[in-house]
Formats: sequence, C-alpha cells, structure tokens
Amino acid sequence: MKRILFVDDESRVLDGLRRMLYAERKRWEIEFALGGEAALQACEVEAFDVVVSDMRMPGMDGATLLGHIRDRYPSSARVILSGYAEPTLSTRAVSVAHRFLAKPCNASELQSIIDRLCALQDLLCAPELRRIVGTIGQLPSLSNTYTSLTQAVRDPDASVDKVADIIEQDVAMAAKVLQLVNSAFFGLARRVTTLQTAVGYLGMETIKNLALASEAFRVFVPHPRVPLSAFEAVQLHAHRSAAIAAVLPMEPAIRDATVVAALLHDVGNLVLGSALPDVFCNARTMAAERGCEVFEAEEELLGTSHAEIGAYLLGLWGLPNIAVEAIAHHHRPDRIPHSGFDCSVAVYMADLLDEELEAHPQDETGHEIAEPIRKCLEALDVLPRFAEFRELALQARR
Repeated sequence: MKRILFVDDESRVLDGLRRMLYAERKRWEIEFALGGEAALQACEVEAFDVVVSDMRMPGMDGATLLGHIRDRYPSSARVILSGYAEPTLSTRAVSVAHRFLAKPCNASELQSIIDRLCALQDLLCAPELRRIVGTIGQLPSLSNTYTSLTQAVRDPDASVDKVADIIEQDVAMAAKVLQLVNSAFFGLARRVTTLQTAVGYLGMETIKNLALASEAFRVFVPHPRVPLSAFEAVQLHAHRSAAIAAVLPMEPAIRDATVVAALLHDVGNLVLGSALPDVFCNARTMAAERGCEVFEAEEELLGTSHAEIGAYLLGLWGLPNIAVEAIAHHHRPDRIPHSGFDCSVAVYMADLLDEELEAHPQDETGHEIAEPIRKCLEALDVLPRFAEFRELALQARR
C-alpha cells in the first residue's frame, strides 16, 4: 500500500483533504501533517511514497520542506499544492517539486497525479532496472558547465546574461543549444543568434533542458561493435520526433517539456549501444527475426527496455518529472492514467508517427494500423484523430 503525506499549516485544509480522499484509504495509507516540522517528524518514522505540501506556510514553506525531503528521502515523489503563484516562490519550487497543483484541486485530478507518480516510481525502482544499471557501472557524469548552469537556474536572482555566459564557456554546448533553439521544434519567428536572446525567448528551464540534450548526445560513444550509423539513426529519429511533437495539439504549459522529452526519448538506446553493445545488437537481430518491436526484444533479454533505462538516467540528471514519465512510458503509455492529450501521449504519438512515416514514406494516406497499436490508440482516446496527427507530422517533416 502506498504511503501518502499531505502537509498544510491550516487544519481546516487538511480536514477537507481528509474528507475528499476518504475513499482512497482502501488503497493508500494517508497521513496529514500540520506544518513542515511535523512533516519531517512523520518522515523520520517511515518514509512516504508521495509528499503533497502547501507552498506558503509560516516558518518552513513548501519549497524548503520539499528540499529537505529531496535530500533526505530522494525516492519520495514531491508535489506542491498551492493557491499562490508568486514568481520567487515558483522559481524556488522548480528544483524540488515533481508536480505543481493549484488550489482548489478536485479529487480526481489529485488522485490521477498521485497514481502517475507512484507508477513511475515503481517502474524506475524495479529490480531488473537496478540490476542493469549496476551492470553498466558508473554512468557518465555531466560537465562542470551543466552543473553550474543547473545551480544558476535554481537561483531566483540569476540573470539571463549569467545563464548565457555559463553556456558560452562550453563552445560545443553553446553551438548545440543554438542549433536546437533555431530548429523546427520551437517555431521562433526569427533566427536566434545569441544565447541571451534564446534564454529570453524560451526561459531558463527550457534552455537548461536543451543543454542537457546536448550533453546526452555527446557523453555516449558507440562501442566498436555498434556501427556509428546506428547512433546517427537514433539522433535523426530524435530530432524528427521532436519536430513532430512541436506541432501536435497540446496545452502551451507543457509544450517545451514535451519537445525536450521527444528529443531525449531514445537516450536509453545510446546507453545500451555504449555500455551494453551485445544487448543493443542482439535485440535488433531478435526483433528482425521474430518480427517484433526492438523494445520487446530488450524486455526479453533484460527484463526492461531502453525506455526505462533512459528515463532512469535522465531522472538522475534532473530532467523534469513530466518529461521523465513520458520517456519511461513512450512505448507503453496505456499503462498509466491520462488527463487529455498530455506530455506522455504526445511523445508516444511523435515517436509512433515518425516510425510510421519512415516505414511508409510514399504513403500519403496512411496504411492499416497494427492491432496492438490500434488498441493503444483507442485506450488513449486518440484513434479518431490519428489521420489528423499524421498530416501534422507530414508537414513537420517537409
């Protein structure tokens, strides 16, 4: 049974949550803490799977509390539930919260968020995944430039110029970030030639995540057994998928995170091709011989796939939780609940559409959808719009 902790400095708010979530006690062990100190004391007794905290509280606010939770209990998912949207508080919360929910929040929305967080935790903490990551050994570390960039983005007083200066210290990163900013993903009205302008257009968090993408594509080098063309194919597919994701219909608030998730969704393939070349090659051979998907062959060989491996790595590297979730489920999005056309559905669609268009480049009208994919599209409630999405994907690739 999952353990959930709700934190607020007002007892009436906690009473309201207690009433609203009474039915969930059949499957969740729910506790309530009046303020940050009480929450930390509760966590010392036994850690929680999810901690949901109010943002504005006297003494210890939600960002400070979740910072302590992150440092002491890193496996706990962290959610900010607040009626306030002050820029300084929001900036501080970005680095410590996995999800943000506004008050008032209805029971179904809260339930869905907690269910999804728990599903992602279960997936990324699976024994098979831990065993594989242990087999790989030490994962590549990020550059000092990226570490400095992350610290600057967390600083509410950091300026656009400071963030741009940090990236400019790494010529390769600066060039890659500017290339990505000027790509079709973001559809900017004019060409961006300076990092200062890029940060101003897209915001510090998105620039940080684009820097992370440039890091991911350069720290992995294919094993001699893996042809360089295989790595190049992964990157080309990533860029095409991101371009498709950029034109799919979604809420503006999740667009940039979705594009970055689409750009990085196959990083797990780079991990396998670099650290486990036998698995990388054998999975592709098995898929070709059996007529199955590569990720299905990986699951048979490893007990997990490149999707979960990539999500695990990018979670460690600090990619936003919404993007990590989309990457982890990009082959099986129907195993988690959804609220409309969200980030996970969009990344799945972008990946699927690019693969479909690569397989049938001359087919302008589309071909019959395989039954497993059809069932997944039906479960996601997007099958009726598949032709519409395919046309958008065609336009993005032209």
